[in-house]
Amino acid sequence: MARDDSGSAPPVSRTTYVTDRIREDVARGIIQPGELIKQTVLAKRYGVSPTPVREALRLLEAEGVITYSPHRGATVRELTPDAARDLYRLRAAAESEAAAMAVERMTPAGLDSVRAAHREIAEAERGGTDSPERLSLLNRAFHFALYEQASPLVVQHIEALWVRFTPATTVWTPEHAAALQRDHDAILAAVESGNARHAAELTADHIRRAAAVRETEPNLRAAGEQEREPQLP
Repeated sequence: MARDDSGSAPPVSRTTYVTDRIREDVARGIIQPGELIKQTVLAKRYGVSPTPVREALRLLEAEGVITYSPHRGATVRELTPDAARDLYRLRAAAESEAAAMAVERMTPAGLDSVRAAHREIAEAERGGTDSPERLSLLNRAFHFALYEQASPLVVQHIEALWVRFTPATTVWTPEHAAALQRDHDAILAAVESGNARHAAELTADHIRRAAAVRETEPNLRAAGEQEREPQLP
């Protein structure tokens, strides 16, 4: 078989394509936690047959993104208090290292993209007219503009941690947006100075701040059904 040296990536399978699309729609809040997922609707939206949709939902169920009930069908799993705490701990560890790697591998073009994402959320936060959901999406864009400078593998890993946090449950509310954006200012300054370790520490602190906000705000606290047995006294 002749080898393809064109450098182009091979096409993904339909199942992989649908899995990625569902993850993206969940992350962007297009599919909400608890919302019934109709396979026929997704098949039509993504332009595929029902088969890759079913296979994608099985994969996402194994990842913990989707829950399936024989009587109700598939839904996006709602975030529980324990899951939120676990995810934030994992995010702080993974994203601090991603920030360090990004600084170590930063290119001029990469830095430009991080600055552009930072500028967009800064302008939106100062304007005070954008919704928390919109700020949540801009926050995601800033973080991933940075992590993309590390590697695709890093991005893929962190996306799996972010997918359970949707714009509808964001901590980017008017009471907290300014403080969260000041964290971004400090992270960008560390990135621009080339200080990988400081960027890592600031990123971890930023994620811990978000976790604390979610814990202390009753209307933001995760409230899904418990996913594990309570510990014995």
